[in-house]
Amino acid sequence: MRRNIRTETSALSLNKLTSLTLQFLPPFVALKRKTKNMTSRDILENGCNAMGINVTEKICEDLDVYFRELAKWNKKMNLVAKADRRETIESHFLDSLVPLPRIASLQNPTLLDVGTGAGFPGLVLKTACRSLKLCLIEPRVKRVTFLRHMVRTLRLEDVVIQARRLEQHPQGNPQQHPCITSRAVTTINEFLQLVEASSPPGGIVICMKGPKAQQEIRDWQRKSPNSPFLLEERQEWSLPFSGAKRELVIFKKNECRVRRNRHETVFHSGVTR
Repeated sequence: MRRNIRTETSALSLNKLTSLTLQFLPPFVALKRKTKNMTSRDILENGCNAMGINVTEKICEDLDVYFRELAKWNKKMNLVAKADRRETIESHFLDSLVPLPRIASLQNPTLLDVGTGAGFPGLVLKTACRSLKLCLIEPRVKRVTFLRHMVRTLRLEDVVIQARRLEQHPQGNPQQHPCITSRAVTTINEFLQLVEASSPPGGIVICMKGPKAQQEIRDWQRKSPNSPFLLEERQEWSLPFSGAKRELVIFKKNECRVRRNRHETVFHSGVTR
């Protein structure tokens, strides 16, 4: 009898200790521990709430369908690196939602996602913002097949998928897009050079970066002092379960401002010279 009482008391003390431990842990660590018994849909919903990103039940449901289809297809082809459910949702789906507030604030939002892979971030953003007009560029055929499957499965409209590299312009002259993004394709300097012809004057380019964002900005300023892009905004985020740091580095393409002579137009990258 006493043993039972001790056991119950010990269990009660352990529960209190666990509760206190969670209370004083960093928020992302406590939230990570709570995800062990959650469904994929609950992980999506809790992750969005922790990041302050408002999504409806329908969006969570669609993103969950997307995740489950990705997991199924990933068994047959290498779409994303193998990881547990929480890590996959956080590093691909929640990470892709970081630009959502900025994208949703645009009038008649239109987005070009370069090297989208399995749809990150472009198709995730489209799932969360149905009014978004989306163009996905992805050269790998297997990933293009998956992208088309997801567009049909989620019944998404206004999505164009092009199986090519950005520099391979099908009609000679590149089509211009008012907003361009990419996730981990290349450095900021190289990406801005890559998309320059596809970005109209006043166009927005959103670079999704991690801890090396500051160094890449410095490299861009040093290597491309006459870049037509201006650094407009930087937004720092933390992913909800790992606490990993993310940064949106947002550029705006400048219109010609200084004309040295009638043959030469000079652009400024925001560096005082």
